[in-house]
Amino acid sequence: MKPASGCFGKPPRSDPCPDRNRGVATDSRDLRTAAMAWLDERPHERVDFAWLSTFEFDGLRVPLMDRQRGIRKPAGMDAALAIRTTFTPPGQTPPYADAIGPDGLQRYKYRGDDPSHPENVALRRAWQMKLPIMWFVGVEPGLYEPLYPVWVIGDSPQNLEFTLALDAAQRHFDATSVDLDEDYRSYMERLTKIRLHQRVFRTQVLLAYESHCAVCNLAHESLLDAAHIIADGQPDGLPVVPNGLAMCKIHHAAFDNRILGIRPDDLTLHIRQDILEEIDGPMLRHGLQEMHDRRLMRIPRSHAARPDQVRLEERYQEFLSA
Repeated sequence: MKPASGCFGKPPRSDPCPDRNRGVATDSRDLRTAAMAWLDERPHERVDFAWLSTFEFDGLRVPLMDRQRGIRKPAGMDAALAIRTTFTPPGQTPPYADAIGPDGLQRYKYRGDDPSHPENVALRRAWQMKLPIMWFVGVEPGLYEPLYPVWVIGDSPQNLEFTLALDAAQRHFDATSVDLDEDYRSYMERLTKIRLHQRVFRTQVLLAYESHCAVCNLAHESLLDAAHIIADGQPDGLPVVPNGLAMCKIHHAAFDNRILGIRPDDLTLHIRQDILEEIDGPMLRHGLQEMHDRRLMRIPRSHAARPDQVRLEERYQEFLSA
């Protein structure tokens, strides 16, 4: 990653956000392209406000996020450049009810209840001008998962919300069609879940487990998954941290295939009997058989983020029935 230029080492300015003084080229597509390319080279998967404030374009610092506003429109631009969703701790209700609509597409709520609020107008302009934006989704206090490019493809003043396309395949979807094909709707929803829900779920689960496997304590993030306790699409199979476990890929696969179970009362591991009796190489012996009757090696520090006991019980009964 190339070091961000920012304003470090320069004489102090009277305004810490110079784009307020000079403005930027009105809705320059080059600026958006440059910002997304800059995000591609970020040093860490997640970003914060301080780092996002160091982006420069044509010698002008253009912060990609506002500290207070959810919709970012730099001075001089007609349309929004980015949107933000703040982090909501496990078990708490988010301030905005952003959700997947009946067409399988993601919704983003207005700022307040006035469709003419300047922030809503700015995001509406991005829709009208077919401009890509960036979405920073809070995954813990002050830390964001960047999603881009994202497009606004619909506006519903009566519901106080915009419709977003999170994938290029969703951009030209007609969300107003009354004859909505169920297979196509399901495809749209699957794309939304892959691009947003599953990605944010993985990030939040790995952060809760400090990027370690709950079973074996492996600490290589590229080898870790966020395993659902109750599968996605099932009742209570929500992409929330209490329904997740950080697992390395071998233990995730064993969990999903009912080779490995977790007793909900004491969080000890149970390896299926036929696997315990099998004779094979060191991966089976050390990776699975020796895990039997051990407790999980890692659980979140936050009680609210720990595995939900009711979900664990349901999943354990499924394991015992295998």
